[in-house]
Formats: sequence, C-alpha cells, structure tokens
Amino acid sequence: MFVSSTLRELAPERRAVRAAIEGMRMAPVMFELGARPHPPRELYRAYLEQSDVFVGVYGDSYGWVAPGEDVSGLEDEYNLARDGMPKLIYLKDSGAREPKLTDLIDRIKADDTVSYVSFSTPGQLAERVAADLAALLAERFDGAGGDGGAAAAPPRRVPAAYTEAIGRQTEVTALLEQLDRPDMRLVTLVGPGGIGKSRLAIEVAQRVADAGDMSVSFVLLEHVTDPARVVPAIAAELGVRDSGAGDPAADLGRVAGDRRMLIVLDNFEQVLDAGPEIAALFTELPGATFLVTSRARLRLRSETVFEVQPLGLPDASRARGAETALDSPAVRLFRDRARAANPLFDVTDENIDAVVRICEALEGVPLAIELAAARIRVLSPAMMLERLDGQLALLVASARDLPDRQRTIEATIEWSVGLLGTEPCELLVRLGVFAGDFSVEAVEAIAADAGWQTDTLTLLTELIDNSLVRSRDVASFPLFGMLATVREFALAELDSRPEADRIRRVHAACYTRLALETAPLLQGPTQLAALERLGAERENLRAAGRYLLETGEIETLSRVVWDLFLYWWIRGLMPEARGWMDAILATGVEVSDRTRAIALGFSAWVSLWQKRGGLGPAPFEESVRLFRVVGDAGSEALALCSLALAYLGEIPPDLDGAEESGRASLAIVEGAAPTIESMAKVTIGRVMVVRGDLATAAQLFDEALRQADAEGDMFAATLALTNRGWAALALGEPRPELFERNLRLAVTLDNVDGVAYAFEGLIAIAVLQGDPERAGVLTGAAEAVRQLTGVGEQASIVTYEPFVDSVLASQAAPVFEAGRARGRAMTVWEVAEFALAPFDRPKDDEPVHSAR
Repeated sequence: MFVSSTLRELAPERRAVRAAIEGMRMAPVMFELGARPHPPRELYRAYLEQSDVFVGVYGDSYGWVAPGEDVSGLEDEYNLARDGMPKLIYLKDSGAREPKLTDLIDRIKADDTVSYVSFSTPGQLAERVAADLAALLAERFDGAGGDGGAAAAPPRRVPAAYTEAIGRQTEVTALLEQLDRPDMRLVTLVGPGGIGKSRLAIEVAQRVADAGDMSVSFVLLEHVTDPARVVPAIAAELGVRDSGAGDPAADLGRVAGDRRMLIVLDNFEQVLDAGPEIAALFTELPGATFLVTSRARLRLRSETVFEVQPLGLPDASRARGAETALDSPAVRLFRDRARAANPLFDVTDENIDAVVRICEALEGVPLAIELAAARIRVLSPAMMLERLDGQLALLVASARDLPDRQRTIEATIEWSVGLLGTEPCELLVRLGVFAGDFSVEAVEAIAADAGWQTDTLTLLTELIDNSLVRSRDVASFPLFGMLATVREFALAELDSRPEADRIRRVHAACYTRLALETAPLLQGPTQLAALERLGAERENLRAAGRYLLETGEIETLSRVVWDLFLYWWIRGLMPEARGWMDAILATGVEVSDRTRAIALGFSAWVSLWQKRGGLGPAPFEESVRLFRVVGDAGSEALALCSLALAYLGEIPPDLDGAEESGRASLAIVEGAAPTIESMAKVTIGRVMVVRGDLATAAQLFDEALRQADAEGDMFAATLALTNRGWAALALGEPRPELFERNLRLAVTLDNVDGVAYAFEGLIAIAVLQGDPERAGVLTGAAEAVRQLTGVGEQASIVTYEPFVDSVLASQAAPVFEAGRARGRAMTVWEVAEFALAPFDRPKDDEPVHSAR
C-alpha cells in the first residue's frame, strides 16, 4: 500500500492510515516525500511498481516544488501511479487549500477510475481506509478491475520470515506438489511444539505467492480459543466484512467464489472442534486449499497429514570434521543462530564434536537448537554440552519476539499438555519412565494398575495425535517414542509422585523379560529382527540394567548381559557388556560362580581383539572351569571357542591348546546348537590356517558356511565367509564373491567390524586385479573403521597388509594414497556401495542397506 501525503501537515493522519493498513495485515509504504526536496523519481517509481494500491491523503498543502520542476513530489507520485492500480484518495475537510492542490483534486474528481472521500478526524480517516481496503479486497476476489483492465495480482498476506528455512527443501518441494493437485483440499502439518511447523508453512506460502497462480492468506489462530471464531477469523483475514446475515461462511463464498487460493491456518490445535467447519468451507470455497499447522491432526476424512520431522543430524559413520558436519541441517542451524548471538562464533574442528553432540542430544528439534545456540554468548559448546542433562533449564529463550508458548521448551510442552484430558496426561507422565522407544506391551504393563476409564491404546493414540508421542516400525514391529525434551518433562513429573519406584520396577521387569525372550532369537533366521528390536529398545534395556544394579538384583542382570552375547558381538558393543560386568564386580557383593565366569569372559573377550594384545588364556581358562562347575554346557562351549582364540593369539601361538579347545567346544555342541557348532568349526579352521594345513581349513570353513546357511544364521555365515575367502587367497585361488557376500551380510546386520573384514579381503582382490585406486579407497575405509572400533585381526593371522605393502613399493603408490584419503573421508556405507558396484548382483535376501 503506497501512501502519499505531505510530511509535516498530516502527521496524525499518516499514523492513523498506517495503523489501519497494518490492522488489515497489509504492508504500508510510507514514502512521505511530498514536502521534502524533490526525491529521485526512479526511487519512488520503484516503490510504486512494487505496491498494489495507491493511497493519497491530502490536506491544505500542495508540497514543495524543487527548482527546475513543474510539480511537487505529491503530484508526481500521483502521476506515476500506473494505470490499473486502485487509487484511494482521502481529502481532509478544509477551506484553505493551496491552488495547485485544488487543481490536482479537481483532476482526481474528474477521473472515474479514482475513489475519493472526505474526512474530518484521524479516527474517521482510519475507519474509512479500513472499510475501503476490505471492499477493495472483496472486489479483487470478484475480478473487478476498476477500469476493466487486467485484474490486480492475487493478494499476498504471508508473515515475514526472519530466518532461513534450513534443511526443509525436500519437505517444501513435497508440499508444493501436494498442494498443486486439484483434488487436494486440506493438508495438515503435524508435529510437536518447536519442530518448525509454522516456519515450514510460511516458506510454502511464500513459494505459492511467488508463483502468482493463487492468492495466499495466512490466518494466525494463536489467540483464537473459541472454535466458533475460526471461520470469522478467516473472513476477517480475507477482508470479508460481515453481511449481517450471521453466516461468515456464506459471506466468504459470496466474495471469494471459486477463486484459487491457499489459506494457511496456523496453530489449529486449540480449536480442533472447528475441523468440521473447515470441511464445510470446501463447498463455499471450491477453489480454496487449506494448509493447517497443528500439534494434533484434525481427523477429517479429507485430511492429508504431513508429519514434520526433526532436522537431519550428521552421519555417525563419517569422519567428524567441521566441513562434513555442516552438511547436516541441524548443525547449520546451530551455527547460524549462534552467530546471530555472537558474530565471532564459528564451527571448527576443535568444537565440532561438542556441537554435534548438542544437536544429537536435542534430536534435531529446531526450537531446542535455536534456544541452545543463543546461549553461546555465555557458554562454549563444551560447557553447554555438560549442562544438557537438564535440557529444560538450559533451553530458555532470549528473543523477545517469540510467542510466550515458545519462550522456553518447557512452556511449549506445557501448552501441548494443557490441551489434553486428565487420563492422557496421566499416561504421558508414566511414559516418562521410558528411556527410549517402547512397545504397546510395555505401555500396557506400566499402565496396568491405573484404573482409567479409557483403554490404554486409545489414550496412547490421543498422545500420538497430539504429537507428544511418535510411532515407527522396526522390523515390522510397531514402536513408540517421545522427543527427549518431552520425556524429560514427563519424567520430572513422574519423579514427584509416590508411584515412581513401582513404575520403574515394572519397567525393569518388562525389559528383563524382553531381553531373555529375545536372546534365543539372535540365532538363525530370526536374527536380524531380534537385532533390530534390541537396538531400538537399547536405552530402555540400559535403564532396566541400571535399576537392577541399584536394587542389588545382580544375578538377574548378569544373566541378561550374558544371554545377549551375540547382540553385543554383532553390533560392536562388547565394551558395554564388559562395563556392566565390571559394575557388578565393583559393588563388592558376593557373586555366583556363573556370574564370575561371565565377568571374566567379557573382559578377556574385549581385550582379545584389541590391537594392543589380550590378557592371555588365563581368564578364559577360569571362565571355562566355572561354567563347567555350574553345569552350563552351552556357555562352556562358547567360552572354549574364546579360549582357543586366546591360545592362537599368544606369541608364539599355542596351536595344540587352541586346537584342543576348539575341538572340545565342537564336541559339546555338535548336533545340538548349530550356530555355535558353525562357530566352533571356524575356530578350528583358523588354527589349521596357522598350522599351514589350508586344505583342512578350507573344508572346515565350507562345512561351517553350509551349516550357517542351513540355519539361516547370517552372522555365522559372515564368520565362515571371511575366513574361507582368505583360505582361498592362500591357496592361490582368489574368490572375490566370498568377500562380496560377506560384505552384503555384514551391512544388513549393521555389523561394522564384519564390514571392515570384508573391506580387507576386497583390498587383496583389488591389488591382484591391478586396481590400486580401488585398493586405496578400501584401505582408507578399513583403517577408519579399525580406528573407530579399536578392533583388529590377531597377529597370527596374515591378511591384507602384505598386499598393501606391495602396492606402496610400486609406481602405483600415489594413486593408492589418493584413494586411501578418499576412503577415509567416505562413510562406511558409501564405501560398501562402492565396493559392491562392479559385482552388484543383488539377492532378495541380502539387500545392500544399513540397519542404521
């Protein structure tokens, strides 16, 4: 709205006009240069070209005429207003106008395309401006073009975006495609408070407005608490005045007709009962599409729900540096908001680890990251990270232009909780006991004694609908979870209640049962699903473990840790298992022989595969003895396999002890436990490799692989494949397909150590095939994994090093080193795809994907 007036004479009137225009949620351009030295014509011409309506407010003064000019700036502005632009002229009652202004007004009155009216007071002027703009807007919808020319551009009424929409391009593109569909009438952006729904809606609305194909209106509902006021609020935003008939929907239909428009309704969660009225508007406004932001879905048949997700976090499998981490939207947002608070701040290799861990702790929630980044004025990233245990206290806003409900994360959550009934609130509090994702069964367990009138599943659904709980599937198993900030809020409330310890006890029992029931499924065809389930519930398993430790239930905890041996091994978590057993021993409580055997076994196992060397056979020998004493044959067989490897790791290796232990293990499990039997054969085969009996070793590895495949045990297969691959190389019969299949299975299992073993085998294949660049990429990746995990092959087993040495001693060394640097910079999964590309023969049961 371009406003033209003299500067000194009409100051109160200009203020009144500005208030009236802003009250209509439009933007006034108060150029006000008619009484100043003649301004550059190109400057206010540019302002006029960007304006939709010309508003002239005239009193007595014609304005100053600069030397060499024929007219004042006031008249020049009127003359430059383009044809077809609506012109609204307001004449202050006066009997002493300057002659040249009188001449201008006479010309205005003779122009039938101009609207003019008199006024006497600033208040009266404001009323008339507001009424005329509302009528003008209605005429624009009806297509009235004043002089019959082209219709004005569709109204654009979108709040200004004060920050960049970081990391939302994919969502914006998807939403624009949805909104462009002729059958799409209602899209609801759903998500918890602070996830960025409103910012995403603003970005989409701006893109639609920029395209110019439809009008856009943005209706803020944060102060509308009565559902009956929603449709009138829409009408007011669109400039539709009440006809007096008491039917704002009909008034909207009368004015807007079938015009194409996007109507954005922001913060709908507090007026959900108005949902049916929005659906009814589809008939009155056949050309309208609604984009709604809400913490809860509207539950309308015509509704398409778009769940707004947190911002992407850095890939955990990539080397962590400032440059690579800034590929993550969450890290970029932290940097940008921190710079807004302290322009000297930057993300560097020195602070990137703390910054990434902050973003991970806040789970990529934009509001939480922004509030944390604002603290950079007084806290370094490292100091901030130390304080994130109590997130709600740290995440307090300093920006004064945030709504009250977003000044702190706690206020945001309280706002959402306040929209719930009593029973959903009570369930939310109990859900605070969960440290991570949880199942329906777990929810029903902690709610079993509540005595609520509504069933637990219905209450859980209500929490999901209100974006306080999220749902996802893991291995076709439904799991639920909360953002860390919501969880902390619920846990703080739970801790204040007398039933807290009882609920924790139920929680610990639930996850103890889960661990013990899932453990047998870690062998055979159910292996992958069991790994995924345990991985998804890892934090709850840890919380249950802490409770068992605190309450002295040592033997139960020991059993859980040992039964999950394969889980710890496959997922590279053996150090965590050892940590649990060390914590048990540190309590000073007298433990059973079995628990002592488990503790010794884990400690020795972890050290066995670390490059600095193991603890030797003694701990394994004692572990085997104790398992034998308590009559646990299965555990004894597993410990004997470990003992054999410990003998093999001696310098020089004790080959007789290793073979004897391996065969003793095989004798226990043969015909009874196929997975452990396969592992025992691999162990004996490794001894045969060191003895130089490659033919016997190859035969054992082949038997182990057939047994693993017959059982459908992917992990046992990887052990056989990698060892058979090296035996083939030693026999001078390279078989790259063994390492390729090993890699596929290891990636599927998310077995990072297994991926590294496969890389090392493929390094040798690449060297033999004369491909130094490929060998370099694989070497860099394998070294990066080994550095990350600290795991390496035993000194007695020769693998890829001689092949690398041969390349480094050749003219191909520079090519190899360039590839090595490239491999270290890639993610494990990127290198896996690279490694398989030339041999890519996908099988239905062995997809190349990461379980991460």
